[in-house]
Amino acid sequence: MTPRPALAVLPPTIPSRGGRVLAVASGKGGVGKTCVAIGLAHALAQRGQRVLLLDGDLGLANVDVQLGLTPLHDLGAVLGGRVMLEQAVLHHAGGFDILAGRSGSGALAGLSLAALEAVLALVRRAATLWDVVVVDLGAGLDPPQRRLAAAADTLLVLATDEPTSITDAYAVLKLHAMDAPGGDARIIVNQAADASAGTRTHATLTRATEAFLKRSVPLAGVVRRDSKMKDAIRHQASLLTRHPGSAAAQDIEALAASLLT
Repeated sequence: MTPRPALAVLPPTIPSRGGRVLAVASGKGGVGKTCVAIGLAHALAQRGQRVLLLDGDLGLANVDVQLGLTPLHDLGAVLGGRVMLEQAVLHHAGGFDILAGRSGSGALAGLSLAALEAVLALVRRAATLWDVVVVDLGAGLDPPQRRLAAAADTLLVLATDEPTSITDAYAVLKLHAMDAPGGDARIIVNQAADASAGTRTHATLTRATEAFLKRSVPLAGVVRRDSKMKDAIRHQASLLTRHPGSAAAQDIEALAASLLT
């Protein structure tokens, strides 16, 4: 059989019925980005949204690993034209859909321009089929992550109170300001000791963006440090499934609510 053409043949602009693209990013790894992305997709689904969680880490994808899933198809299969987007998604018991990346593979990390445009076309098409597309970006500042961040309706940048995390989050915001002038970027402070500590971390980051970027980046939410998060990871489960009443789960639910207002 002749394989389906890759998504790169899709037109550059695809009519949308209004689906929203949320990109979740961080300047460095180890700040809990994927856990928050999973929780956010789950919380949005609980609020009646049709949600696709797209693993956009184009080299070290791990959404499926964190949820204990074994996908038959992944992002690479869709980009290669072997299956359609709708055939590749998995439905999670939490009510949201998942398009897995290619865990442990560097094949998509060094994308050509044509391949990157195919990924962007895929995201645009997904926004015509789901109410919200949550893109879990890879950590770092590589061009593919930058393009995906700039193409999103809202960029959510995770930071913790560690100086290196704050510095790297600032770098992501600086590049986003260059790539998408006037774009909607917001900060999520993760692993905060409490709400006040999260607000202080946001204030530190905001002082830098106001001084050097001449813009104030709003706080999307604070997610408190919670041992239940690590337990959910160990058991390869969504936090909102395993510990729905935990402090971090409550914070993620509040984050989802704020994004829908």
